[in-house]
Amino acid sequence: MKLTVYTDVSGFDILQSEWNALLHCSASDTIFCTWEWQSAWWQAYDGGQLWIVACRSDDNTLVGIGSWFIQQGDNERIVRTIGCVDVTDYVDLIVDPEYANEVHTALATFLAENHDAYDRINLCNIPEVSPTLTSFSDALTAQGFAVEKEMQEVCPVIVLPDQWDAYLDQLDKKQRHEIRRKVRRAESEAIVEVYVVDEKCDIDTEVDKFISLMRASHPEKAEFLEDPNNLAFFKSVVPKMYANNWLKMTFLVVNGTPSAAYCDFDYNNQILVYNSGLLPQENANLSPGIVLLAHDIRDAIDHKRELFDFLRGNETYKYRMGAQDTRVFKLKARMG
Repeated sequence: MKLTVYTDVSGFDILQSEWNALLHCSASDTIFCTWEWQSAWWQAYDGGQLWIVACRSDDNTLVGIGSWFIQQGDNERIVRTIGCVDVTDYVDLIVDPEYANEVHTALATFLAENHDAYDRINLCNIPEVSPTLTSFSDALTAQGFAVEKEMQEVCPVIVLPDQWDAYLDQLDKKQRHEIRRKVRRAESEAIVEVYVVDEKCDIDTEVDKFISLMRASHPEKAEFLEDPNNLAFFKSVVPKMYANNWLKMTFLVVNGTPSAAYCDFDYNNQILVYNSGLLPQENANLSPGIVLLAHDIRDAIDHKRELFDFLRGNETYKYRMGAQDTRVFKLKARMG
């Protein structure tokens, strides 16, 4: 196993042509691990000393990536995964399954041999089914690290059936009635239009429109967007998702006014609900947020998507729509 360590942004350029091909054959094939997402995050946040560790087999094929950086804290230096933690929901090692043991051992050995460069490891947002929590954890232990796995957050998901009525049947009677009632009421009491951002739209205009709704929807979202790095990242990464046909941005227009919006990603036969916007007082009696969410779930079913993933957070509305928890973990390690 041959390792190359990239400590500046040229590593992204060098690995660009191989990155996503490796990701697509890995167990961590999520939009948040794509070259596009990872490079956009680094451009926006530049979290510290970059450490992209590329693993190659004897024939020079890329078979593993540790996409890391060393963050300087108040009194310690911490190895983190690029994307960790706030704006990225799943991050992980990118590993060809045929070389999993070799890559995990090589990466753990690298971290052990370079442990003077940092004080501890804190890898966030690792899905509960990831081999990182088992095989890589064992490899770290074998190198003398004290390893701890900590449940971090839940990610509620809906496993989608093949028909809308079958989805409604999965819900409890009260919630099934509420969805139908709210959709009927909106359609009967207003002129309601749903549109999806596509090639007929100007993506920058639609992103600005979405940001306005996102800012209006909640004080915490408005505060989030006051951070120039957060705003720059969002305005950079969403067009990249659009350019790759991974963006599913929908707007609900009520009586001519955009009243609700969802910024979802359509990736790997799954819909990922990344963020939303809402005019809280505008047409509130018509429940525009729930009406649009119901539309998006139905559209996902019609397009034969397998999973509707609400991503991190245990907000009540997700469970009312029929979601069940999955979990993400932190992997912490320190040289013993």
